[in-house]
Amino acid sequence: MKLTMLLLLIGCLHASAETFSQDKITLRIEATDIKKVLLAIEKNSNYRFLFDEQVVKGKRPVSLTVENAPIDDVLTRVLSNTGISYKILNTNLVVLKEAASSTEIAAKEVRVTGKVTSSAGAPLAGVSVSIKGSSVGTVTDENGSYALTVPDDATIQFTSIGYQLLEEKVNGRTTIDVTLQAAETSLNEVVVVGYSTQRKRDLTGSVASVKGDEIAKMPNTNPVASLQGKVAGLTVSNPGSPGAAPVVRIRGVNSTNSASPVYVVDGILQDNIDYLNPADIESMDVLRDPSSIAIYGLRGANGVIAVTTKKAARGQTTINVVSNVGVQKVTDKIKVVDAEGYKTLLRAQLANRGAAEFDFTNYTANTDWQDQIFQDAVINTNSISISNSGEKASTHVNFGYNNQDGVLKYENFQKYIARLNQEIRFSPNFKIGADISGFHWRRNPTGVSVTNALWAAPIVPIQQDENTYYAMPSLQRTQVGNPVAALNRANGNRIERGYRFVGSVFAEVKFLKDFTFKSTFYTDLGFNSVRSYSPLPYTFIYLGEGLAPTTTFYDNTVRTSVGQRSEEYRRFQQDYTLSYNKRLGGGHTLTALAGFTTMYEYSSFLSGSRTDSSVNIPRDPNFWYIGISPDNMVGLPGGGGVENSIVGGFGRLSYAYLGKYLLNATIRRDGSSKFAPANRWGTFGSVGLGWVVTDEDFFKVKGIDFLKLRAAWGQTGNANGFPNNLWRPGISNAVSGVFGDNVYTAIQAAYIVSPNLHWEVVNGLDIGLDMRTLNNRLSAEINVYDSTTKDILTGITLPNENRSLFDNLGEISNRGVELTLGWKDAIGKDFTYSASANFSYNRNRVKSIGDRFNFQIIRGNNLTESGRSIGYFFGYKQVGIYQTTAELEKMPSFPSSMPGDIAYADLNGDGTLSAADRTYLGTPFPPYSFGFNITAAYKGFDILIDGQGFAGNEIYVQRRTANFTDLNYESNRLNAWTGPGTTNVEPIMNNGRGNNFLFSNYFLEPGDYFRFRTLQLGYTFKTGFFGNAVRQARVFVSGQNIKTWSKATGYSPEPQLGNILESGADNGTYPVPAVYSFGLNVTF
Repeated sequence: MKLTMLLLLIGCLHASAETFSQDKITLRIEATDIKKVLLAIEKNSNYRFLFDEQVVKGKRPVSLTVENAPIDDVLTRVLSNTGISYKILNTNLVVLKEAASSTEIAAKEVRVTGKVTSSAGAPLAGVSVSIKGSSVGTVTDENGSYALTVPDDATIQFTSIGYQLLEEKVNGRTTIDVTLQAAETSLNEVVVVGYSTQRKRDLTGSVASVKGDEIAKMPNTNPVASLQGKVAGLTVSNPGSPGAAPVVRIRGVNSTNSASPVYVVDGILQDNIDYLNPADIESMDVLRDPSSIAIYGLRGANGVIAVTTKKAARGQTTINVVSNVGVQKVTDKIKVVDAEGYKTLLRAQLANRGAAEFDFTNYTANTDWQDQIFQDAVINTNSISISNSGEKASTHVNFGYNNQDGVLKYENFQKYIARLNQEIRFSPNFKIGADISGFHWRRNPTGVSVTNALWAAPIVPIQQDENTYYAMPSLQRTQVGNPVAALNRANGNRIERGYRFVGSVFAEVKFLKDFTFKSTFYTDLGFNSVRSYSPLPYTFIYLGEGLAPTTTFYDNTVRTSVGQRSEEYRRFQQDYTLSYNKRLGGGHTLTALAGFTTMYEYSSFLSGSRTDSSVNIPRDPNFWYIGISPDNMVGLPGGGGVENSIVGGFGRLSYAYLGKYLLNATIRRDGSSKFAPANRWGTFGSVGLGWVVTDEDFFKVKGIDFLKLRAAWGQTGNANGFPNNLWRPGISNAVSGVFGDNVYTAIQAAYIVSPNLHWEVVNGLDIGLDMRTLNNRLSAEINVYDSTTKDILTGITLPNENRSLFDNLGEISNRGVELTLGWKDAIGKDFTYSASANFSYNRNRVKSIGDRFNFQIIRGNNLTESGRSIGYFFGYKQVGIYQTTAELEKMPSFPSSMPGDIAYADLNGDGTLSAADRTYLGTPFPPYSFGFNITAAYKGFDILIDGQGFAGNEIYVQRRTANFTDLNYESNRLNAWTGPGTTNVEPIMNNGRGNNFLFSNYFLEPGDYFRFRTLQLGYTFKTGFFGNAVRQARVFVSGQNIKTWSKATGYSPEPQLGNILESGADNGTYPVPAVYSFGLNVTF
């Protein structure tokens, strides 16, 4: 495989290089004017012509047939008896003039030198300097200097990314120094808008873009993690564990079924992009409003993240190496009591309960179990890219390897990536291409919960030897085991592997000047496997307690076992698009797109397990298969599979008048196999209007360089998260029928489905403003949106039925505002800097949810009902602690309440406490999010600082329920109530007081936090420092997740949002570690 890839790469590079060596011309033309003949030569060779239109105007038509002829022979025949002479300059530039001036041409060829600087006087390296109308040119060196031989009457163009185009007439000069003015390039940047691209300046919807350089700088194995804090309205919650995918939300949660966005990678729709190398991404565009996503139909309702991967740059051959190695550290451990604290609190608890005192005689240890299970872990990301592009072919190859150890010992994730992008241009009007990615991952999780280390008694020593460990005290033994023993036993016992192949091929043809037809076929194939092993147990030492002596225990009933699971995934997608792009007369510009798409996906799994009955299965992965021995017992097998397909047609129309009056409209019609044939099809669309106010003659406001107002409305469908074939319920035999004196098993439909069941419908309105001021240094973007999802798919249990009804019963609203500010400037010649900040607010409300059934969705302590945010926390409201019996008698209480118990609010005012007093306690979804980014550079040195945070949400500290057991206690319990006036927050140490276990805001803490996320210092060496072979080299040191300010007491305050209806619980969430790394980025 590797050899094949290498040979293919060498062949492609050779093909590209060959296009530069062509010097033979083949032509067959009849009675054609000279200008068209010259254009034909340009089309079929590397030669470019420079001439005055008057020179060739009116000349006789030319008929010519040549095959593999030198350029001199061809031009001699073409220009014979025309009075025109020519001269070849700079290898492939041909200058034509009247024959009488032929000697003058040679005399007036001049060599121009000069220097290019910025408006601040700093030299600009890498500026393209070329003759207008030709491909002849050069680039400036590190001092901004250049030299170029040109005709004395030529026009020289100076171009550079981030600067305005500048043209200078030579007029015989030999020295031309120029100053380039900064351009507001962000307005001319191209972003993905659904099966096409569009300039930001022409957008009428809300699209935010993050450049690949920003993504590659972060030491993350998943590129989505690098988006955290970068885009207003985008919520990214990183899980911390190796290889785990972040949870992403765009503008809140608009459905009870799925809220994850869809990813579009170079046109192919994906549910995740874990197969991509972060260093191989050109840009990521976040499409937030319905007008931008409506063209994606049933897939785009939760927002779209469009990913553009890197391609080869025209005319360049480069090799780029990026490597980053770092160490991960747990910086915020959960505060639990030590051995003395545990003894104090346990004694108090037993005394308050009236239980016998515990004998601590043999328990003399003071073990910090968190220190025992966590480690400083290595993370390493690597990427190498090879790119080459000529006139006829472009090739880009990328290889990546990422390795991440877990901060929880023995966990590891590895990722191998290979990608090939190839484009072949047969002519300016026809090209084909392919993009192929291969991805292999390996994960070794332990499956051990970090809560073991929080709950285990610190008075217990760790182990006697590698096979003998100390057990927990008798009062804990059935609830928690030795954390180190559990971790060591799980070490290497689960092997997860996956392979994924993602590929696409396309053909594109341009015809009739303004039309382009493109056909693309995509495929995504995945194969995953899991093999697990459960070994024999360790021997445990039971330390003596009271009269019970110290003993050892080995559970000889436990047998070895293995488990196996295989998963297969296939997706195929075909897109056909026809586009029209025309600049009409009178300032009118029209772009139209029509397309047809099909998508089919299938997934299945098969699992099983085997437990030995006589002979132990070895702790060797070569034996971890369920067919290891026919004599062993076989566990219950499992399996399943789903498939679905979508067929759709779509269209887009973009119109601009004078570049200041903008119109964008889309339409989409989709059919999905998830619904019954009668309800399978839906039509969606959008319309957006924009007005560039600053292009109006009447608007001349000093200081405002650009101002655009925009408004857009869109409607799209949502079938994400819907079960396949829901409209065809299975059969259940959980009912019976009586005939005569006998009861018989009966069958019925497993559930009831509305005959009108269909997709959810999302309607959205977005109003925005884009502005640039102070010579384009200050930028601002404001968005106000209102989105409503109707016909939410909901399953409810019917009264007097043991079955559920599935119907479109709900409606959810999300309203919000987004603000993004940016500043770019320079101080003097060498210092440049920029700063940006974003803020967003989202108000989520369930407008209805099965109202005609007075329906509520309850998941644990989360409640979803009309009038509140989705999945809010629902429970009692703590108002203090009952201090005395007299106070207890005056306040509402439960019949069993006693002094020292939590006092709750009597919200219904009936004088007693009951379930009717439960209320809204907060939302797990943060309504506020914000982020900032600061960069600066000075003479090769650069610095990056960024941060982000959330506010307004609550965290359910589920792990604290252990505080009301005999498990270890968090430090807050040292402040427990011990008598009147001691505290009004922490209840008495007594796990027999059941009222204190009730879910209330006692178990909630604010989710507000601000994280100093990144500090990176880099240095870029001057061009030529390492010789001519190295174009650019940068080294850097970086810190990530450096410091977090929060009132939350867990490992990380990031919201846990994976389950929409039951979010926000922290039960010992995996830590999000700080990362300190060193890296380099070298281009050859």
